Order: sequence, then structure tokens, then C-alpha cells
Amino acid sequence: MTTTLEGSTVLVTGGCGSIGSKLVSELVARGPERIRIVDNSEQRLAAFVGTYTDREPEIESVLANVRDKDQLAVAMRDVDIVFHVAAMKHVPMVEDNPYGAVQTNVTGTQNVVEAAADAGVDRLLGVSTDKAANPTSTMGATKLIGERIVSSFDANRPPDDLTLGSVRFGNVVGTEGSVVPLFYEQLRSGGPLTVTDPSMTRFVMRPEDAATFAIDSCLRMDGGEVFVKKMPALRIGDLAEAMREHYAPQFGYDPSAVGIDLVGAKPGERYHEKLVAEDELRYTDEREDYFVLYPQYDELDVDTDLEGEYTSENERLLEHDEIVDLIGPTIGDEQPTGSEEPAASTAGSDPSERGRNRGR
Repeated sequence: MTTTLEGSTVLVTGGCGSIGSKLVSELVARGPERIRIVDNSEQRLAAFVGTYTDREPEIESVLANVRDKDQLAVAMRDVDIVFHVAAMKHVPMVEDNPYGAVQTNVTGTQNVVEAAADAGVDRLLGVSTDKAANPTSTMGATKLIGERIVSSFDANRPPDDLTLGSVRFGNVVGTEGSVVPLFYEQLRSGGPLTVTDPSMTRFVMRPEDAATFAIDSCLRMDGGEVFVKKMPALRIGDLAEAMREHYAPQFGYDPSAVGIDLVGAKPGERYHEKLVAEDELRYTDEREDYFVLYPQYDELDVDTDLEGEYTSENERLLEHDEIVDLIGPTIGDEQPTGSEEPAASTAGSDPSERGRNRGR
């Protein structure tokens, strides 16, 4: 079984997206022989793969949609490791298009898993979301089913065949269609910033941290687990204020003159996200900087200090300077306002800093 990236062929579905492209960049540094990028956008695929010409490892592109299992069967040939990132992720869009989300997030995941098994792939990691924990949105529900497909397939595989698992992320800052680039462009135009509700909280992490955690989880998994990275959180109101204070002057505006319009929660949104739900605590094992959710069919003794759900409301919330340090590199800001080592990159890794009474 493959437990290293060196000399392997790695396939990334959704490899041209915000998370997928960062994952590819991190994989390049890990020494695989070949990286095969699967995406359903001809333009994005051509542009992205073109940035890796005349470099090692070999970069291949496959124009395919995860809804089409026959296309995936061709893409999976001679692949050792699969990172399944492709998904419909935009919560309001998915609420308006649930049929398409089921085709991509549920049937698409089944197609990827079955194609990987048929091709003799060694390892497969699915990328999920905090919205899959006790989901309230269609997107979260489809991603939870995707997790269960991965874990169930692993439970029923022959012992020496494909090993499968998942990771759950909070908000990866700066991704396409997310709030940080939206606020940035609104500030460029002088505002106003459109805020759903300033009291909402969200888990946040950098794209490179998401990519590193996915790769490490894939190589360490025994099969069927869902890996959950501990991460800091922020209030949406604090994010808006921090970005207004820092970026409005760069565009020639007085921060106090840039308005904030409250537009209310969108369909499917919840006020506080969760990475570990109450019903999952009984099979959640805590490590130094992440949690492992074992399959529900396993009878295991687990060790966790969680006293309740692991939610963004109960996690340490970032201060304004930490927020700017976190988001700056994702939008091309090369001059962070805080320390040389960004506080957000390590926030939440020390239990004494996170606080223990998270299950209020």
C-alpha cells in the first residue's frame, strides 16, 4: 500500500479550484512522479496546467466531470493516490440547485470512489466541510452523505485494497466566491460592505494549511476516518471592520466613511459553524492539533477533552490584527500588521490557548 507521495501518481479532482490548485502546489513539493489534474473547466485547466510547463513532477490534465464515471475510469488509470476536491460548495447556490448538488456531491463522490477502486488506486481522501456536521443546508447534507459514502466503502473493502478517508475544513480564506474577496472588491469601490449578520462566527484557515492537512491526513489514515483540523474562528462583523480599517485607506477611502449594510442570513446559513457535532463526540479522538472521527460502526475507546460540540462560537476568536495577518497573503497583501509569525497560523494548536470549556 502506498504511504508516501514519492514516486507516485496522484490525481486531484477539482484541481483548478481554489483549494484544489493549492493542493496541487503543495503536492509538487512532495516528490510525486506525476500529478493528474481533473477539472470540468477547459479554460481553467489550460491556464492552470500552463503554469507548470517544463517542471517536475510531470503534470497531466484531464477534462472531465465527476458526474461521468466513464470519464473518471480513463482518468484513474495507473493512479496511486486520489484527492477528491471537486464539489458544489456555494451554500445559496446549492439551495437553489439541490438536484445538481446531489449529482456532483453525492453521485459524483460515488463515481470517484468506484472508479478509483476499479483502477486499483491505493488511497483516496475526500475533502468535506464543517457544514457536514449536523447539516442545516443542502450543501452540508450532500457533503455529509459524501463522507458516509467514503467511510462505508472503506468498511466493505477487502483489507489490502483501497484505503479511504475524509477531512473536514472550516472556511478556507480567499477562495473563489467567499466573503474575503467580496469585501475586498467592495472596499475597492468605496463600499458599502454587505454583511449577513455581524454576530455570525466562522472557522477559518489558510489555503496552504488546508492543503498540508489534507496530504498529511491522507498518508496517516487507516481507513474510514474523518480528520478535523483545530482552527481559530472569527466574527463576520470583526472581519468586516478589520478589513475596512486596513484596506479602505489603501484605496483612498476614510474607513469611517465606508458603510456596512446588514443583509440578513441567506437560505441554509447557520449563525455558528461546527466541526464536531454532539452526536459525534462518542467516537471522536483528540490529538494535539486535530480530531479523528472514527467510523460509527467501530467500537473504540476514544480520548477527547471536548465537553460539547466543537463550534466556531466556542473557539477562540481572532482579533483584528490577527484577521489581517491571516487574510493578507490570500489577496496579495505582503505587509501584515502583526508579528512576523502570523498568529492565526498557530492559533488553536495549543489546548491552553483554545480554552477547555467549549461545550457551553
